[in-house]
Amino acid sequence: MTPSASLFGAVLARGEVAAAVGDDAWLTAMLQVEAALAQVQAFTGLLDPAAADAVAAVCARPETFAVGVIGAGAAASGNPVIPLVEALRAAVPEAAAGAVHRGATSQDILDTAGMLVATRALRPLLADLGACADHAARLAREHRDTAMVGRTLLRQAAPTTFGLKAAGWLGGLDAARRRLEQVQRERLAVQLGGAAGTLGAFGDAGPDLVEGLATMLGLAEPALPWHTERTRIADLAGALGGAAGAVAKVARDLTLLAQDEVNEVADAAPGGSSALPGKRNPVAAICAVGCAASAPGLVANLLAAMAHEHERAAGAWHAEWRPMRELLVTTGSAASWLRAALDRLRVNPDVMRENLARSGLTGDLTTAGPLVDRALDALGAKR
Repeated sequence: MTPSASLFGAVLARGEVAAAVGDDAWLTAMLQVEAALAQVQAFTGLLDPAAADAVAAVCARPETFAVGVIGAGAAASGNPVIPLVEALRAAVPEAAAGAVHRGATSQDILDTAGMLVATRALRPLLADLGACADHAARLAREHRDTAMVGRTLLRQAAPTTFGLKAAGWLGGLDAARRRLEQVQRERLAVQLGGAAGTLGAFGDAGPDLVEGLATMLGLAEPALPWHTERTRIADLAGALGGAAGAVAKVARDLTLLAQDEVNEVADAAPGGSSALPGKRNPVAAICAVGCAASAPGLVANLLAAMAHEHERAAGAWHAEWRPMRELLVTTGSAASWLRAALDRLRVNPDVMRENLARSGLTGDLTTAGPLVDRALDALGAKR
């Protein structure tokens, strides 16, 4: 069943990220790591090229491996790599069986596959964040001088402009996107260390293998194996949590501005109500808030799992798998929902001015426009 076909999937697993972190994506990534490991060892003379090619050919057909069978086999060993390796060795010619998984440990394969999965999941997430930032930049330009009530502590305060509010949204979204790009580029690294992280099975060729594997898979090259040094996971979790927070801030503002008694923005394709047929809800912004709300707890789960013992963790590694997948999905869904909310946002500048006039609030707004200009210039968003 695809995420969108499940009861809550269309709401909680919106966009492309859910498919990018599904079981099929993980299986494909693990097979790609096994293939690359064999090929890199062939390049350095540690494996016969024909055997490596045979391994790569089988790995190129993920549809021949049953996710359910591999998953069931994982219960006996504590991770899905061991049953996958058994299936691979059975699938390749007998002469190539020894080339499968040579010198690696299960965590090498699964951690590297996880980095591949995360890299691919970040692509649609970053695209959605970029589109949201573009919307915010457009709103900032178009409404640079649109006066409205400023609100602090949920009370009316000094006047501001809608353009300045949108520029603030832009700042948060752009910062979140840039941070995720940095993590994707610098911190999502290949994992190769062998049984105890010494690269001992590869002799002097170990460092070259790590470099080659990183190049082949398009991941960063680490200085050392990071089996129990989990700051890479923490960095990814923190960047995802920050992105979810930046999305939630914008979506929360939209829900408040769309209240009937405010009516300063509206969803052009609102959702209905089962109890009140005429009611129109800003459903995209609401769902963005809902998805983003799950992120902090998942980030905390991943930070709590950082205490890995010695050279291999007894349980802490396993504790990362579910929250990392769910964090990618919930943050990706939140960003996708916010993109939809901004795609169909209807701004009511006349209502903003009317609400301000009714409030009786006054203040100097001559500084607001230049602040918007400065933000757009600084963020490279001025067209």
